[in-house]
Amino acid sequence: MAKGNFDASGMIAPLMVRIPLGLIFMAHGSQKLLGLFGGQGLTATFRTFEEKMGIPPIFTLLAIIAEFGGGFGVLTGFLTRLSATGISAVMLVAIYKVHWAHGFFLNGACVPGRGHGIEFNVALLGMALYLLVAGGGQWCLDRLIFRR
Repeated sequence: MAKGNFDASGMIAPLMVRIPLGLIFMAHGSQKLLGLFGGQGLTATFRTFEEKMGIPPIFTLLAIIAEFGGGFGVLTGFLTRLSATGISAVMLVAIYKVHWAHGFFLNGACVPGRGHGIEFNVALLGMALYLLVAGGGQWCLDRLIFRR
């Protein structure tokens, strides 16, 4: 780009990814942590993850931190790359442990007894990987705190 031109897309693109990704993960994390939005809360989440998926409590705790804390981090641009790493790990586990068996597509018709495929998880994983590589962009707390 020629010197002196304003490149708004480079400044706004990370923000446009951070806002929806952060909101999605804070909402899902608050279901598990606080029982909000129809979630089951912390105790029931630990039990469900261990009994139904065989996930030990320590990894369940890390997933909750990655979802709620990572969602907050991505949304505000605080420790963006670390937050995106946690979200990426959660999505990889969700794809492997839950969604892979149901194929690629979401269960758009909400057919009873059929789960969702991996397509939504792949989209969220792609968003998180973008932030992992690109960082939080110009409008993020990382930039203010670490002066980069």
